[in-house]
Amino acid sequence: MRGAAAITDAHQTAQTQFLDINGLSLAYRRIGPSLGIPLVMLQRFRGNMDDWDPLVVDGLAYERPVVLVDGRGIGRSGGTTPDNVEAMADDAAAFIDALGERPVDLLGFSLGGMLAQQILIKRPDLVRTAVLVGTGPRGSVGVFSPDVEKKASKIPADAQSLLSLFFEPSEASQNAGRRHIQRVMLRTDREPPVGDNTIRAHVAAIRGWAQSPPSPDGLAKVRQPVLVVSGSHDIMIPTVNSYELSQQLPTGELLVYPDSGHGSLFQYPERFASDVARFVADTTA
Repeated sequence: MRGAAAITDAHQTAQTQFLDINGLSLAYRRIGPSLGIPLVMLQRFRGNMDDWDPLVVDGLAYERPVVLVDGRGIGRSGGTTPDNVEAMADDAAAFIDALGERPVDLLGFSLGGMLAQQILIKRPDLVRTAVLVGTGPRGSVGVFSPDVEKKASKIPADAQSLLSLFFEPSEASQNAGRRHIQRVMLRTDREPPVGDNTIRAHVAAIRGWAQSPPSPDGLAKVRQPVLVVSGSHDIMIPTVNSYELSQQLPTGELLVYPDSGHGSLFQYPERFASDVARFVADTTA
């Protein structure tokens, strides 16, 4: 049971707020208790705040505040989306600075996981613990094949493409994917979907990250506890990259969910929230 500091906002009801950072307005939402170390969540390729699964967000926010943020040019955030991970990570770091509650716990999904790695290396003072989901280090292999890029970049996005990209072909995984989509669409007060410019910028950023030389020396300096999470068969950022990422991190812990793909956290939302809570509690006790 939450204490007197609790607030009632959940993923479906939290109002979008705006934070001005050197003249740039970034949209964000705060969910869960008003007190505690925030968990800042960095979103995937072409995703905005509405694309998080409510069961994941509310599960993570049960005992601590969760902060969702849209980067430059996404949703109602101002500016133009950068085409490289470094600039996106700088924006995310500036946002955390502006929150004034550092250090935070950091969760990065897919492209967001690349941003989180960059923050861990460049601004370690901002981060207490990190969770990296469905992502890989610099020099990752097999990332965004032509077929994946074509499906992932469709405008408008469609449910069938998401089901094939984020979930396994098995009946159990596809059913979990359909439930995920239903939950995501329950919110009616939605942010604008990303446009073609942002999609192109995100593709360029992911390609640049994967094509740049591996930098194990940078990750080797990370001292924060890091949980790396992957599906057993991720076709967008192949699972082998999560294994490699966990190996490059001195404190990396790898968790692979069965019969799942890029959207493993959405296939197992309650389990994922519980695993993250356990990880944070174990590493900060």
